[in-house]
Amino acid sequence: MTGRATSTVLIDNDRVRVTRWRFAPGAATGWHVHEYDYVIVPLTAGTLELVEPEGTRDSHLTVGAPYFREAGVEHDVVNTNDHDFTFIEIEMRQ
Repeated sequence: MTGRATSTVLIDNDRVRVTRWRFAPGAATGWHVHEYDYVIVPLTAGTLELVEPEGTRDSHLTVGAPYFREAGVEHDVVNTNDHDFTFIEIEMRQ
Protein backbone atom coordinates (compact mmCIF):
# COMPACT_ATOMS: atom_id res chain seq x y z
CA MET A 1 0.00 0.00 0.00
CA THR A 2 1.31 3.43 -0.89
CA GLY A 3 -0.99 5.66 1.13
CA ARG A 4 -4.49 6.57 2.09
CA ALA A 5 -7.39 7.34 -0.18
CA THR A 6 -8.72 10.87 0.28
CA SER A 7 -12.35 11.68 0.95
CA THR A 8 -14.29 14.87 0.33
CA VAL A 9 -17.78 15.14 1.84
CA LEU A 10 -20.03 16.83 -0.73
CA ILE A 11 -23.39 16.61 1.10
CA ASP A 12 -24.00 15.82 4.76
CA ASN A 13 -27.44 16.17 6.31
CA ASP A 14 -29.89 14.12 8.39
CA ARG A 15 -30.94 11.99 5.38
CA VAL A 16 -27.82 11.39 3.30
CA ARG A 17 -24.05 11.77 3.20
CA VAL A 18 -22.35 11.94 -0.21
CA THR A 19 -18.57 11.53 -0.33
CA ARG A 20 -16.11 11.57 -3.23
CA TRP A 21 -13.25 9.09 -2.70
CA ARG A 22 -9.98 9.45 -4.62
CA PHE A 23 -7.30 6.77 -4.66
CA ALA A 24 -3.78 7.08 -6.03
CA PRO A 25 -2.40 3.76 -7.30
CA GLY A 26 -1.94 1.49 -4.28
CA ALA A 27 -3.90 3.76 -1.91
CA ALA A 28 -6.47 2.30 0.49
CA THR A 29 -9.34 3.47 2.67
CA GLY A 30 -8.13 1.60 5.75
CA TRP A 31 -10.23 -0.97 7.58
CA HIS A 32 -13.75 0.31 8.31
CA VAL A 33 -17.36 -0.76 8.98
CA HIS A 34 -20.26 0.86 7.13
CA GLU A 35 -22.91 2.03 9.59
CA TYR A 36 -25.46 2.88 6.85
CA ASP A 37 -26.78 1.30 3.65
CA TYR A 38 -24.85 2.79 0.75
CA VAL A 39 -24.51 3.11 -3.02
CA ILE A 40 -21.20 3.40 -4.88
CA VAL A 41 -21.08 5.18 -8.26
CA PRO A 42 -17.71 4.70 -10.00
CA LEU A 43 -16.31 7.73 -11.82
CA THR A 44 -13.36 5.66 -13.09
CA ALA A 45 -13.23 2.17 -14.60
CA GLY A 46 -10.94 -0.43 -13.11
CA THR A 47 -10.44 -2.94 -10.34
CA LEU A 48 -10.48 -2.38 -6.60
CA GLU A 49 -9.28 -5.02 -4.15
CA LEU A 50 -11.66 -5.64 -1.25
CA VAL A 51 -10.00 -7.01 1.87
CA GLU A 52 -12.82 -8.57 3.90
CA PRO A 53 -13.05 -10.77 7.01
CA GLU A 54 -13.56 -13.80 4.72
CA GLY A 55 -10.57 -12.97 2.53
CA THR A 56 -9.60 -10.79 -0.41
CA ARG A 57 -11.44 -10.40 -3.70
CA ASP A 58 -11.37 -8.13 -6.73
CA SER A 59 -14.26 -5.87 -7.68
CA HIS A 60 -14.33 -4.80 -11.35
CA LEU A 61 -16.08 -1.43 -11.72
CA THR A 62 -17.45 0.42 -14.73
CA VAL A 63 -17.93 4.18 -14.98
CA GLY A 64 -21.49 5.11 -13.99
CA ALA A 65 -22.57 1.56 -13.06
CA PRO A 66 -23.70 1.83 -9.39
CA TYR A 67 -24.00 -0.91 -6.81
CA PHE A 68 -25.78 -1.12 -3.43
CA ARG A 69 -24.65 -2.69 -0.16
CA GLU A 70 -26.32 -2.91 3.22
CA ALA A 71 -25.00 -1.49 6.47
CA GLY A 72 -22.52 -3.66 8.37
CA VAL A 73 -20.02 -4.26 5.55
CA GLU A 74 -16.47 -4.50 6.96
CA HIS A 75 -13.50 -4.08 4.64
CA ASP A 76 -10.49 -2.19 3.37
CA VAL A 77 -10.62 -0.98 -0.24
CA VAL A 78 -7.35 -0.83 -2.22
CA ASN A 79 -6.72 0.67 -5.68
CA THR A 80 -4.77 -2.02 -7.56
CA ASN A 81 -4.81 -0.06 -10.83
CA ASP A 82 -1.83 1.79 -12.26
CA HIS A 83 -4.00 4.93 -12.46
CA ASP A 84 -6.00 7.07 -10.03
CA PHE A 85 -9.46 5.77 -9.14
CA THR A 86 -12.47 7.83 -8.02
CA PHE A 87 -15.99 6.97 -6.89
CA ILE A 88 -18.95 8.63 -5.21
CA GLU A 89 -20.32 7.00 -2.05
CA ILE A 90 -23.93 7.77 -1.06
CA GLU A 91 -24.82 6.75 2.49
CA MET A 92 -28.52 6.62 3.36
CA ARG A 93 -29.19 7.55 6.95
CA GLN A 94 -32.31 6.14 8.57
